[in-house]
Amino acid sequence: MSKLVERTIAQAMRNRLGDRKAIIIYGPRQTGKTTLINSLLTGDGSVMFLNADDIDVRQTFVDINTTRLRNLIGDKKILVIDEAQRIEDIGLKLKLVTDQIDGVQVIATGSSSFDLANKINEPLTGRKWEYNLFPFSVGEMIAHHGLLEEKRMLKHRLVFGYYPDVVIHPNDEREILKTLADSYLYKDVLEWERLQHTDKIISLLRALAFQVGSQVSYNELAQTCRMDAKTVEKYINLLEQAFVIFRLQSFSRNLRNELKTSRKIFFFDNGIRNAVIGNFLPVENRSDAGQLWENFAIAERFKANANHRRFARMWFWRTKEQKEIDLVEECDGRLQAFEFKWNSQTKCRLPRQFSAAYPEAEVSIVTPDDIENFVSV
Repeated sequence: MSKLVERTIAQAMRNRLGDRKAIIIYGPRQTGKTTLINSLLTGDGSVMFLNADDIDVRQTFVDINTTRLRNLIGDKKILVIDEAQRIEDIGLKLKLVTDQIDGVQVIATGSSSFDLANKINEPLTGRKWEYNLFPFSVGEMIAHHGLLEEKRMLKHRLVFGYYPDVVIHPNDEREILKTLADSYLYKDVLEWERLQHTDKIISLLRALAFQVGSQVSYNELAQTCRMDAKTVEKYINLLEQAFVIFRLQSFSRNLRNELKTSRKIFFFDNGIRNAVIGNFLPVENRSDAGQLWENFAIAERFKANANHRRFARMWFWRTKEQKEIDLVEECDGRLQAFEFKWNSQTKCRLPRQFSAAYPEAEVSIVTPDDIENFVSV
């Protein structure tokens, strides 16, 4: 792939360059945060780029003050700190630059939001713009090489996902995903919890991968993974904050028999999900094609909302009688419901209970034939 894939959030970030506020980019490792920044700042000689994975960079920021920061930055106009969560009290140090050093804008990236966000939210209140960078989206790939080509690749994406390195190296998907799924993607979680091995996390993720699209019980997961339920919940929180998985809660407003405290868990990337369970068979040869499609479509909707700065809330809906809607979304007072079907010929009967309880909701069936409309938020 010779030409860089244009990231949807790039233009919004360009509009913030030169702003007094810091630009903070969250996202998992290997999603192209550094590449994005380099593309935004190409040809700008007034940039200082620091990578906090380097120990000498972290040591430089120990007990740093405004004078030392001025000397460090010199005549540069933009300070970029990659993997900024690795610097202790990073929020306070970014605040020093933003408040005390005129004419310098900070851009910071973090691969583990649970750490970076906790350290910067209070110090940088009102002083930052925040963006999330995920693996490539179907919308970005359609813009890159056209709708027809991306639709041709859809079955491939359901198996191998959208991590940039996977997309760019089409013959090395298995090896790249195995490296990510074995340890690299969880590096920050492991360091945070001081874990020496990924066994517990992999065991939990395998259990979650097999339950994509189903309700999840922390107690059942605890029994399966031989952990207590509180540990399971803690690891799920960390994996969600590290952008490996995300949760949908159950939607409930009108009916007594609606489930009110249930949850489903999805993976941000199908390739990671399949790497965790060690299954890269083609979609045609799989019994979980429906699960793959549901995970793919919901993750793409999540990414599309985030990429386009659309502040929507997402749930699933289910009753005690097991009547179900895959996705319920509300944005600006508009309620929409979606059912996902991999086979566009499959007949689908939507629950009358939902339509009766929420007559204002727009209900749609999403198949591979119209994925481009579904992600055009």
